[in-house]
Amino acid sequence: MPTNEPIQAGLISVVMPCFNAAPFVAEAIESVMGQSYGNVELIVVDDGSSDASVDIVNRLRQAHPGRIQFLNQQHAGPYPARNLGAKSARGSFLAFLDADDWWTSDCLEKLHAALEAAPEAALSYCGWQNVGLQEGRDQPYVPPDYELEDKAARFLQAAAPWPIHAALVRREVFGAVGGFDLQMQTCMDYDLWLRIGVARTIKRVPEVMAFYRHHKTGQITSTQWRQARNTWLVKRKFLREHPEQVRHLPPAKIKSLVEGALLKRGYDNFWRRDLVSAQHIFRMSLLKGGWKLKDLAYLLPALLPAPLYQRLVKNRDG
Repeated sequence: MPTNEPIQAGLISVVMPCFNAAPFVAEAIESVMGQSYGNVELIVVDDGSSDASVDIVNRLRQAHPGRIQFLNQQHAGPYPARNLGAKSARGSFLAFLDADDWWTSDCLEKLHAALEAAPEAALSYCGWQNVGLQEGRDQPYVPPDYELEDKAARFLQAAAPWPIHAALVRREVFGAVGGFDLQMQTCMDYDLWLRIGVARTIKRVPEVMAFYRHHKTGQITSTQWRQARNTWLVKRKFLREHPEQVRHLPPAKIKSLVEGALLKRGYDNFWRRDLVSAQHIFRMSLLKGGWKLKDLAYLLPALLPAPLYQRLVKNRDG
């Protein structure tokens, strides 16, 4: 239920959705409780777990009395859980940490300091590292200072500019934009950062302080074509609802950033031989545009039935 208590200035409310995260949730909670910035509350929202997650959370609540709120909902997904947790938050700042991820111990202190030094800024963000990926995709990454670039173009270029737990946002700003849009199927964090970050000042902390744990199965990002489709939908929604933010961009540039980026994701999956995702994305690209005649050699075969398409590509490989 939404809190009736007054908002506490300087308090950071961390919202943690939890669904069957028993192997990891204790580490995630201790990552919050161990922050060098001491004025922190944690709101754990259980999303209908059937494992030992709830028992672990309750044990840690007893170990940290008064610092952990516990809410629950029927299984609805992490974004409804995040909105529910945000409604119960008592802090003037919000951060989001999933139950299988973690921060360095000084993460919230440094993100908060960046906002304290820039009262005009809506949020602060930092670098991160993917854990569990291969092929060189697990290297630490420090994002650019987006205030030095065309933020609209840069934010539309790919997908979310940072993971959900690599940012600290002012609660009043989160409320002003309406929180996470639950009409979207995925990529609600990307949608949120677009609505907040393009029109408002944001501050970078150029250090890697957030760690995102990848699993082989069970994460929504494992189905690349759905992620590509939903990223495209988020971009189109932003263009439709905030035309004033992209008025300076030529139509050809917008086409390249939106439809062109969709096609690029198709090629990325094709060369990795994720042919299921590549075929779906190539079919989308044919309908949405942004392609050139030379692309048809890759796009048109995607209209074949999936077994024939995969056989064709494998024959080419052979």
